[in-house]
Amino acid sequence: MGTHRRRPKNLQAGSFQAAINSFALHLNAEGKSPKTVRTYVEATQWFAAAHLRDKTTRTDWDDVIPDDVRAWMVWLLDAYSDSYANNQYRALQQFFRWWSDDEELPNPMAKLRPPSVGEKVVPVFTEDELNKLLRSCEGRTFVQRRDFAILTLFRSTGLRLSELAGITYDPDDQDRSDLDLMRRELLVTGKGNKQRIVRFGHGAARATDRYIRVRNKHTYASNHALWLGTNNRPPMTANGIYQMVARRGEECGVAVNPHKFRHHFSHTWLDRGGAEGDLMELNGWTSPQMLRRYGKSAASKRARRTYDRIMED
Repeated sequence: MGTHRRRPKNLQAGSFQAAINSFALHLNAEGKSPKTVRTYVEATQWFAAAHLRDKTTRTDWDDVIPDDVRAWMVWLLDAYSDSYANNQYRALQQFFRWWSDDEELPNPMAKLRPPSVGEKVVPVFTEDELNKLLRSCEGRTFVQRRDFAILTLFRSTGLRLSELAGITYDPDDQDRSDLDLMRRELLVTGKGNKQRIVRFGHGAARATDRYIRVRNKHTYASNHALWLGTNNRPPMTANGIYQMVARRGEECGVAVNPHKFRHHFSHTWLDRGGAEGDLMELNGWTSPQMLRRYGKSAASKRARRTYDRIMED
């Protein structure tokens, strides 16, 4: 199995680009998020440029056969991880489903199966790592309070990066604010613009309240985005939050990215006996696929604890 090595992608799709543009139009009309549209479009462009144009004589989507997709998957699995190849397959699958329906032609991927993904240990934090992260941004300054609130809210909710970045705040109009500190609740807009209400703990509420008190003095305090930039700069983007989290991890020697908090929250919930259905609701999952993964992770930890209790010398 290959490893995911970052490298420039050839996205020059040539004669295949016109259909890809129509596919993007279709995705936007369905209300797909910009990130989803970009993922599906780039996967299709890459396949067209790096395989169809570079490795075959095909010039039109009508000419694509199942073996083209198989060859592309073999190359991906040799160069990247199985999970990355699986993601590329599923993105390409969306294109061919649309294309075959729209053109009323056979789908070359109809009888194919995605690359299998091996079972991997879910990466979670130790308590010491979490404490180090939070200590790295303790203090009274705007940046310290903001970063501490972000990390604490990630820990308490397991929100996706885009969901946390999109939180709105309006102290004068609760209907225009996603945040309700008194109820310790967030109105979250997740994938597919689906909304749900998420609870957070008292520690996250206190940390967010301390941040808001210094936020009120910010030049952009009237902006409805909750997380504002340093030195009176405009609101943080999702990428800005990602970079902040990575930087805090580097400062204290903890391997971290925003999604690791989601792993940790889900693992901890199940390990402590939380209901699976409640976790699906809190995380905005519509499929039990991720639930099974975290359930196995939590079961493994319980088994190790049982071993210590039963086999202790």
